[in-house]
Amino acid sequence: MRTKLGDDEDLAVDMAPLIDCVFLLLIFFLVATTLKKIDKELPLDLPDAKASLEVQQPEDYAIIAVDRDNVTYLDGTPVATSLLHAELKSRVAANPEVKVRLDVDRAAEFAAVMAVLDHLRFYNITNVGVNTLNERHVKLNKPE
Repeated sequence: MRTKLGDDEDLAVDMAPLIDCVFLLLIFFLVATTLKKIDKELPLDLPDAKASLEVQQPEDYAIIAVDRDNVTYLDGTPVATSLLHAELKSRVAANPEVKVRLDVDRAAEFAAVMAVLDHLRFYNITNVGVNTLNERHVKLNKPE
């Protein structure tokens, strides 16, 4: 059966579904950009490495830092030894293949670094990377 459209009926595009789609895309991109892990920058003087390789950071990793005053940080927050143990235990329970990046100030005592490495060895965390400055980065940032 054919329907005859008269001249008095206007054809128009309904804007409501289009606006819904735009809002859904906006919410998606807002959530997607805030899910990226933001590294808290600590004022560390990292050691130089002439033969370093720049690698891509894994998605899920923990950052353990030791500053010049031998204070230990976990993901930018200062932690005591007992709290570091508890956090490492919970992370290993959640993911046995947890990845750790170690940021150590060049003026930190080696005993503080060994204490952190002992904690990691206690929980069989073997995927540990050490963050350094490569030679090119050092040359670019040194004042002349």
